[in-house]
Amino acid sequence: MRLSRGAPLAVTALLASALLWPAPAAGASAGQEHCARRHQIRVPGAAFQQSACLGDLTTTGLAGTPYTDLADQAGLTAAGTRVPPGVPGIQIDGYFPDSSRFNTTHGWNHDAQFVIRLPDRWNGGLVVTGAPGTRRQYATDKAISDHVLAQGYAYAATDKGNSGVDFYRDGVRPGDAVAEWNSRTTQLTRAARKAVAQRYGHSPSRTYITGVSNGGYLTRWQLENRPELYDGGVDWEGTLWTAHGPNLLTSLPTTVARTLGRAGDEDLYAVGFARGSEFLWPYHEKAYWGVTQKIYRAEFDPTYAPGCPGPSAGSTPERILAPCAEDAAYDYTSRPASVHRAVARVALTGRIGKPLITLHGDLDALLPKAADSDVYDRMTGAAGRSRLHRYYTIAGGTHVDGLYDSHPDRLRPILPCYRSAFDTLVAWVERDIRPPAGRTVGRPADGVNVVNSCTLR
Repeated sequence: MRLSRGAPLAVTALLASALLWPAPAAGASAGQEHCARRHQIRVPGAAFQQSACLGDLTTTGLAGTPYTDLADQAGLTAAGTRVPPGVPGIQIDGYFPDSSRFNTTHGWNHDAQFVIRLPDRWNGGLVVTGAPGTRRQYATDKAISDHVLAQGYAYAATDKGNSGVDFYRDGVRPGDAVAEWNSRTTQLTRAARKAVAQRYGHSPSRTYITGVSNGGYLTRWQLENRPELYDGGVDWEGTLWTAHGPNLLTSLPTTVARTLGRAGDEDLYAVGFARGSEFLWPYHEKAYWGVTQKIYRAEFDPTYAPGCPGPSAGSTPERILAPCAEDAAYDYTSRPASVHRAVARVALTGRIGKPLITLHGDLDALLPKAADSDVYDRMTGAAGRSRLHRYYTIAGGTHVDGLYDSHPDRLRPILPCYRSAFDTLVAWVERDIRPPAGRTVGRPADGVNVVNSCTLR
């Protein structure tokens, strides 16, 4: 990292191979006027960029090309998720100056990678996001990019400046890697606004920030610390970091203890895990809990069990996902003040400066809402910002929508509710239509297509 120094949401995303960069995909609208001018668009501050004029900027047209990465999206959406029709336009891929090399996309072996999409038919707005978990810049193409492009928004996404399970190795001081996520999101927002102005002749009239999981954390942080850049945001189960807790390091050690047979169900309930989510725990025990605890603990508290994970979280899926036995006894509250200061550098306050809508599933088995969004909602209230915040619990929602396909009788995807939330935010910001009060969005009646249907009103 050179601004100074997650758990994987799917193992396939961690192990996806790099893609090389070919000519524009078949169907690119090479004869259009904007194609002749696309090389005039310069992303301010980029060390490298490459543009292409494409016939479809959505995953419908980009699947199988290097302009997206379906492997990095694995598990984030349900199989039956509806995708929009073709959206022609310009795609710009590149990277900002950075010294770390965790992101191997395009064979560039360079972090701080970004993607900017500029549709032919622009509605005047821009949507910015950062990758969830430890994924890269194409991770939310199906979950976010497709929907906003179809509405006419320009779109920009960042890999957050470091990615993969070894992200904690980036930086000099504890907390540097996560702090970089915030700096890179700000950097991309400013650069994308200028690139948009070059393409269309004027700056965006509205700029929205949004994201899933760690991207939701970025949304909260940006609206607290850089509100002048945005008009509002949608936070989809953002990660909560507070210096004194709760945070990941106050809930996940108990999951490691349970994995190792040193804790029971009641212990998980005590740190916020929901009754009724037990059927999801075996999967999370294998795919999320151990690796998430050890890599974030290594980021903020590297002197605790320094040999695990050590210089790498692992070289095989089994080693990557395996917990560190020492983490079963990890007690964040008793750790040195230096650890709390490291977390404080990236902590949230609730002092949002623009409208924010938060969504969280009541069956989230990685970031339980009782220890996350419930707390953040109280934080916005304590900061006197309740008028700017709406919080909706999605009954039957869990951390990744892909699990719906395994449990269609118990879960519902959050994505359609997210799309409704985004439209609700736009109405709030642009037409002063106040969203409904925060509530639990119940499962619809039998026969309703929950994969593609949800309304917050």
